[in-house]
Amino acid sequence: MTRVDYYNDPNAPKANSIAVAVSAFIQDDEGRILMIRRTDNDLYSIPGGQLELGETLAQAAVREVREETGIECEINGLIGLYSDPKHVIAYDDGEVRQEFSICFRAKYLGGVASVSDESKEVLWVALAGLGNLKIHKSIELRLSHALSGADLPYFT
Repeated sequence: MTRVDYYNDPNAPKANSIAVAVSAFIQDDEGRILMIRRTDNDLYSIPGGQLELGETLAQAAVREVREETGIECEINGLIGLYSDPKHVIAYDDGEVRQEFSICFRAKYLGGVASVSDESKEVLWVALAGLGNLKIHKSIELRLSHALSGADLPYFT
Protein backbone atom coordinates (compact mmCIF):
# COMPACT_ATOMS: atom_id res chain seq x y z
CA MET A 1 0.00 0.00 0.00
CA THR A 2 1.25 3.47 -0.81
CA ARG A 3 0.41 6.75 0.84
CA VAL A 4 0.64 10.45 0.15
CA ASP A 5 0.79 12.96 3.00
CA TYR A 6 -0.83 16.35 2.46
CA TYR A 7 -0.15 19.22 4.83
CA ASN A 8 -1.83 22.63 4.42
CA ASP A 9 -2.54 21.71 0.79
CA PRO A 10 -5.73 23.25 -0.63
CA ASN A 11 -5.82 20.47 -3.24
CA ALA A 12 -5.71 17.67 -0.66
CA PRO A 13 -8.54 15.14 -0.77
CA LYS A 14 -11.15 15.32 1.97
CA ALA A 15 -10.62 13.00 4.96
CA ASN A 16 -12.99 10.03 5.24
CA SER A 17 -11.51 8.29 8.31
CA ILE A 18 -9.47 8.74 11.45
CA ALA A 19 -7.29 6.24 13.29
CA VAL A 20 -5.10 6.40 16.39
CA ALA A 21 -1.40 6.38 15.53
CA VAL A 22 1.75 6.57 17.65
CA SER A 23 5.39 7.40 17.01
CA ALA A 24 8.57 7.40 19.05
CA PHE A 25 11.52 9.77 19.15
CA ILE A 26 14.62 7.88 20.29
CA GLN A 27 18.21 9.04 20.67
CA ASP A 28 21.21 6.84 21.37
CA ASP A 29 24.07 7.67 23.75
CA GLU A 30 25.71 9.78 21.03
CA GLY A 31 22.55 11.87 20.52
CA ARG A 32 21.77 10.33 17.14
CA ILE A 33 18.08 9.93 16.25
CA LEU A 34 16.53 6.63 15.17
CA MET A 35 14.99 7.09 11.71
CA ILE A 36 13.44 4.82 9.13
CA ARG A 37 12.89 5.20 5.42
CA ARG A 38 9.28 4.20 4.89
CA THR A 39 8.31 1.70 2.21
CA ASP A 40 4.89 3.29 1.58
CA ASN A 41 6.07 6.79 0.64
CA ASP A 42 9.89 6.58 0.48
CA LEU A 43 10.28 9.36 3.07
CA TYR A 44 12.35 9.33 6.25
CA SER A 45 10.46 9.28 9.52
CA ILE A 46 10.67 8.40 13.16
CA PRO A 47 9.20 4.92 13.69
CA GLY A 48 5.49 4.58 14.40
CA GLY A 49 2.18 3.14 13.36
CA GLN A 50 -1.36 2.34 14.33
CA LEU A 51 -2.74 1.35 17.73
CA GLU A 52 -4.09 -2.20 17.81
CA LEU A 53 -6.96 -3.51 19.91
CA GLY A 54 -5.90 -4.67 23.38
CA GLU A 55 -2.81 -2.50 23.76
CA THR A 56 -2.03 0.83 25.38
CA LEU A 57 -0.61 3.75 23.46
CA ALA A 58 2.82 3.16 25.01
CA GLN A 59 2.71 -0.55 24.17
CA ALA A 60 1.81 0.30 20.58
CA ALA A 61 4.78 2.67 20.28
CA VAL A 62 7.21 0.07 21.67
CA ARG A 63 5.78 -2.61 19.34
CA GLU A 64 5.95 -0.38 16.28
CA VAL A 65 9.57 0.55 16.99
CA ARG A 66 10.48 -3.13 17.41
CA GLU A 67 8.58 -4.18 14.25
CA GLU A 68 9.96 -1.42 12.03
CA THR A 69 13.54 -1.22 13.31
CA GLY A 70 14.52 -4.22 15.48
CA ILE A 71 15.29 -1.75 18.27
CA GLU A 72 13.98 -2.15 21.83
CA CYS A 73 12.89 0.95 23.69
CA GLU A 74 11.02 2.16 26.76
CA ILE A 75 8.57 5.06 26.67
CA ASN A 76 9.61 7.80 29.10
CA GLY A 77 7.82 10.94 28.00
CA LEU A 78 5.29 12.66 25.77
CA ILE A 79 6.34 15.02 23.00
CA GLY A 80 2.95 15.91 21.61
CA LEU A 81 -0.54 15.17 20.35
CA TYR A 82 -1.05 15.80 16.65
CA SER A 83 -4.55 16.10 15.20
CA ASP A 84 -4.33 18.93 12.69
CA PRO A 85 -7.19 18.45 10.18
CA LYS A 86 -4.98 20.16 7.58
CA HIS A 87 -2.77 17.05 7.60
CA VAL A 88 -4.41 14.19 5.74
CA ILE A 89 -2.92 10.93 4.52
CA ALA A 90 -4.30 9.40 1.32
CA TYR A 91 -3.87 5.67 0.75
CA ASP A 92 -4.14 3.91 -2.60
CA ASP A 93 -7.23 1.98 -1.41
CA GLY A 94 -9.27 5.21 -1.22
CA GLU A 95 -8.91 5.85 2.50
CA VAL A 96 -8.03 9.45 3.33
CA ARG A 97 -7.16 9.69 6.99
CA GLN A 98 -7.07 12.79 9.16
CA GLU A 99 -3.98 12.70 11.29
CA PHE A 100 -4.40 11.69 14.94
CA SER A 101 -1.04 10.77 16.36
CA ILE A 102 0.64 10.69 19.75
CA CYS A 103 4.42 11.18 19.68
CA PHE A 104 6.39 9.75 22.59
CA ARG A 105 9.93 10.18 23.78
CA ALA A 106 11.59 6.81 24.33
CA LYS A 107 14.81 5.48 25.81
CA TYR A 108 17.00 3.24 23.65
CA LEU A 109 17.47 -0.14 25.36
CA GLY A 110 19.25 -2.18 22.68
CA GLY A 111 18.65 -4.41 19.71
CA VAL A 112 20.04 -4.70 16.22
CA ALA A 113 18.79 -2.29 13.58
CA SER A 114 16.99 -4.21 10.84
CA VAL A 115 14.52 -3.37 8.07
CA SER A 116 10.95 -4.68 7.82
CA ASP A 117 7.94 -4.65 5.50
CA GLU A 118 7.42 -1.01 6.54
CA SER A 119 11.04 0.20 6.54
CA LYS A 120 13.50 -0.08 3.69
CA GLU A 121 16.24 1.58 5.73
CA VAL A 122 16.90 1.95 9.47
CA LEU A 123 19.57 4.39 10.58
CA TRP A 124 20.85 6.45 13.47
CA VAL A 125 21.17 10.05 12.25
CA ALA A 126 23.23 12.85 13.81
CA LEU A 127 21.36 16.14 14.20
CA ALA A 128 23.54 17.69 11.51
CA GLY A 129 22.51 14.93 9.08
CA LEU A 130 18.74 15.45 9.33
CA GLY A 131 18.86 18.15 6.65
CA ASN A 132 20.17 15.60 4.15
CA LEU A 133 17.06 13.41 4.48
CA LYS A 134 13.72 13.82 2.69
CA ILE A 135 11.34 14.21 5.66
CA HIS A 136 7.66 15.20 5.55
CA LYS A 137 6.73 18.47 7.30
CA SER A 138 4.63 16.61 9.88
CA ILE A 139 7.68 14.61 10.98
CA GLU A 140 9.89 17.71 10.91
CA LEU A 141 7.39 19.25 13.34
CA ARG A 142 7.73 16.29 15.73
CA LEU A 143 11.52 16.43 15.50
CA SER A 144 11.45 20.16 16.21
CA HIS A 145 9.23 19.66 19.25
CA ALA A 146 11.33 16.75 20.51
CA LEU A 147 14.53 18.78 20.26
CA SER A 148 13.07 22.02 21.65
CA GLY A 149 13.44 21.07 25.30
CA ALA A 150 9.90 22.26 26.08
CA ASP A 151 8.55 21.16 29.45
CA LEU A 152 4.97 20.66 28.27
CA PRO A 153 3.79 18.53 25.36
CA TYR A 154 2.71 20.14 22.12
CA PHE A 155 -0.89 19.68 20.99
CA THR A 156 -3.17 20.64 18.13
